Amino acid sequence: MVILGAGPAGLVLANLLLDAGVGCVVLERADREHVQTRARAGFLAANTVRVLERHGLADGLRRGGREHSVCEFRTGDGRFRLDYSGLGRGEPHTVYPQQELVTDLLTRFLAAGGDLRFATEAVAVHDPDTTQPWVETRDADGRPGRWTGRYVAGCDGRHGAARRSLPPGAVRIHRRDHGVSWLGLLAEAPPSLDAVGYAMHERGFAGHMARTPETTRYYLQCEPGTSPASWSEERIWDELTVRMRAADYGALHHGRIVQSTVVDLESDVLEPLRHGSLFLAGDAAGLISPSAAKGANLAVLAAEILAEALVDDLRNADPGPLSRYSARCLAHIWRAQEFSLWMIRLLHRAPGQDDEALFQEQLRRARVESLRTSRTHQDWFADNYVGI
Repeated sequence: MVILGAGPAGLVLANLLLDAGVGCVVLERADREHVQTRARAGFLAANTVRVLERHGLADGLRRGGREHSVCEFRTGDGRFRLDYSGLGRGEPHTVYPQQELVTDLLTRFLAAGGDLRFATEAVAVHDPDTTQPWVETRDADGRPGRWTGRYVAGCDGRHGAARRSLPPGAVRIHRRDHGVSWLGLLAEAPPSLDAVGYAMHERGFAGHMARTPETTRYYLQCEPGTSPASWSEERIWDELTVRMRAADYGALHHGRIVQSTVVDLESDVLEPLRHGSLFLAGDAAGLISPSAAKGANLAVLAAEILAEALVDDLRNADPGPLSRYSARCLAHIWRAQEFSLWMIRLLHRAPGQDDEALFQEQLRRARVESLRTSRTHQDWFADNYVGI
């Protein structure tokens, strides 16, 4: 088994296969330091925690993860809080930075004798419609390589070799540009509130998400095409202060901005997630906007489904679960996409001042008010916010 990519999907899959006695190799384009330090999402759903615990992959999570269950919404009409662990199915999130989870997973895989090749770029997947697919690779010095396996798992993202290697017409790609961009920020500053903060302001959305006791993730809605360099630290903190309504609800803890990138809110989904001996998981299967923190959770879910199906096929001669892999994962992906779009429409004003934009703005305000006052709406929100 050849696995492309050492992110959550690839490493969970690799650990589960190794534990089941199925030989595999993980090919990762970046070096180990980069893999262990690249900052990504940090909110793990209750089901993700259960998957990791079920397979003995949660030691670091138990030590360093922090339960989180409160959202705070700030608007021009006031603010309200939802403790979603007391709503719906009663499940919280666990805050655990993705780079720490990845470090745990690769450390365990290597300690158990797993084969992980860093600085090995997958160039293309060849012969995916046969029982002997092979992966063309290139190392850091440009030397070519070749890896062959019964199956290939593409866990290498939307721009990886797995997607690029799909023959024309092999899959259908559903795409949506939501027309919204965020300035994604990581600040060396402790969280400023004990909740995920969603601020809806006439100047644009602002978000506050705790990462560790010393660092906080912030988001600022910006114009599409914005360069991060055009936002100085002073401007960032001034705008966060205004949009988070710090004058009304308390000052923000300031600190050095250590990461600043522009995130265009886009979505895509591939159907099916299998072509012959090539399977897609994680962002290679579908890109989801960060508005609802679903990406890493979908990746872990898909990795477990795929691992169990591969074991059934390779160890038990039962190909049935593999044939159902795509449909099972897509049901979860589309549910997550629908809620992500709902969140985008909740948090962002429609652009413009024409009649349509004003109409949509009134609908958005009604949506917020319903979330504030309706227990039925709150239960629905909690189920979808945490669930995948």
